[in-house]
Amino acid sequence: MIDMSIAEIARAIGGTFVGSSAGSTTQIAEAVVAGTVRTDSRAVERGDIFFALPGEVTDGHLFVSAAVDAGAALVVAERPVEADVAQIVVADGVVALSDLARDVVSRVRAGGELKVVAVTGSNGKTTTKNMLRAILGAEGKTVAPVGSFNNEVGAPISMLGIEHDTKYLVVEMGADGVGDIAKLVSVAKPDVGIVLTVGLAHIGKFGSADAIELAKGEMVADLPPTAVAVLNADDSRVVRMAQRTTARVQWFGLSASADVRAEAVETTASGTSFTVVADGERTRVNLRILGEHHAMNALAAITAARAIGIPIERSVEALESLVRAERWRMEVLDGPDGVVIINDAYNASPDSMAAALKTLAELTRGDSHRSVAVLGEMAELGDFADDEHDRIGRLVVRLNIGQLIVVGHNARHIHNAAGLEGSWDGESLLVETADEAYALVRDRLREGDVVLVKSSKSAGLRLLGDRLAGLESSEVPA
Repeated sequence: MIDMSIAEIARAIGGTFVGSSAGSTTQIAEAVVAGTVRTDSRAVERGDIFFALPGEVTDGHLFVSAAVDAGAALVVAERPVEADVAQIVVADGVVALSDLARDVVSRVRAGGELKVVAVTGSNGKTTTKNMLRAILGAEGKTVAPVGSFNNEVGAPISMLGIEHDTKYLVVEMGADGVGDIAKLVSVAKPDVGIVLTVGLAHIGKFGSADAIELAKGEMVADLPPTAVAVLNADDSRVVRMAQRTTARVQWFGLSASADVRAEAVETTASGTSFTVVADGERTRVNLRILGEHHAMNALAAITAARAIGIPIERSVEALESLVRAERWRMEVLDGPDGVVIINDAYNASPDSMAAALKTLAELTRGDSHRSVAVLGEMAELGDFADDEHDRIGRLVVRLNIGQLIVVGHNARHIHNAAGLEGSWDGESLLVETADEAYALVRDRLREGDVVLVKSSKSAGLRLLGDRLAGLESSEVPA
């Protein structure tokens, strides 16, 4: 974080300063801190700022002493705590975190060349964020979150990582309900706002696709006319968002009407290729990232970069250097006997599950390689869960996937539906645990099989793909 005095931080977050025994109140208030903002006491290092946030499972106030022992220079809390450390007491720690991020982004933007690019969507946020990091990082100092830091806590913490010489800030924005993205937009004030898709991810929380559309549209609703809204021309719900923004709209997609579009998309075991068409020019792109759906994510990133003046050929060069989208996201691993493992078990929605299965079918179509799908639960679907798992089971059969193994009671409708679709006898198996799935797949693997492992994170299948590829924990790439 940029250097700020404790008094400046207190003003930014509307808090009350509480001194410590280290010196006079005035001396401490004028002290400058520049450490990283932390909400986990285990990650605190000397000079950091610890936000003691209440949580669903525990309370950050219980860990202030641990944070101080680790070297925290400042604690922000919702009540005074017994610790010899400078403290700022606020009414709401989460709100204070956003207020601090808003102040820091404003300061850096006022004194430098900072451009903020924000991305949301039901699917593809993290991959697109990583693509943007690659493109923008080649152009100047770039800050982007590690992993999926996209909620009311993670996104502000990512923003607070900027410094005065940061040129680009990439913010991933997720939502658990209507209003969440609007709050993050008010903090970051994006120069470019991207909406990828409106799908059924987390529909159990939202209740309807209309509510998801409303929430995702908050990304562009408050953008000023000087900003750019980057929208998916192939998603009708995203297309409607153009009516909600005064920003300049730039379209991406496969549609001929898109400002930046893809043609001739091809997927092989080595990656995804397509031709990007824009400004009367055609440029071939060869991604090392697997899956036709990642061509759309790449288009979004290219369009956003183009909107802030980065030539398409430089964006393509940066994208082609990416080895993978993200850990456990369509990650290709080499298994024994020529087996290929596609480990995509970090997140799953009906749309991303269907996209992954279509990629698996495409990779094995017309050759001797057998397709194997190991599927777990798609979480947070609420009342839609049974129907959506049923739909995936039927899709598996229609795509002619060679072997289906379903893991866990909550995913059982995938297995049941597959058994009812066509003449599948023994080609779908249901087990309860990842260990059972590992033993079953290991015993049934054939030379040259292509195995997809796909589920939500809560299903616990992330390490299953690693095990099938013969990776020990110490060998797992970071």
